[in-house]
Amino acid sequence: MTRRVSLPGASELFFRTTATSESSTESYGGSTEKATPAQRGSEEESATGRRAAPRKKHDSKITVYLSSEQLLALEQARLGLRGTHGLAVDRGRLVREAVAVMLEDFEANGEDSVLVRRLRIEDSEHGAEAQLG
Repeated sequence: MTRRVSLPGASELFFRTTATSESSTESYGGSTEKATPAQRGSEEESATGRRAAPRKKHDSKITVYLSSEQLLALEQARLGLRGTHGLAVDRGRLVREAVAVMLEDFEANGEDSVLVRRLRIEDSEHGAEAQLG
């Protein structure tokens, strides 16, 4: 007889089982009826009220530097989306969506797009600073 302890596996620790109370008194090495992935998905969905979106793989990466104020505004927008609208998004997705909206507006409106107007304002402010300095 070995003195080795029988410990539960990851599936017993992290997923609910549909085992009866009788089988829960069995040793961890015993057979218990496990919830299928479809059952786990519906249990998780009902617990949170929504289903997780599948992850997308992105082929390219860029680094963007933000001021402290911009980063704080981005984080507040992310929390606002979560709190007010029930949309749990990360900062990367929020930035990707903002870029997509800006590019759609640029394609549709060209010279009158928000992007062109904002860049012109920024350029004129930098031009004025350069003349003063």
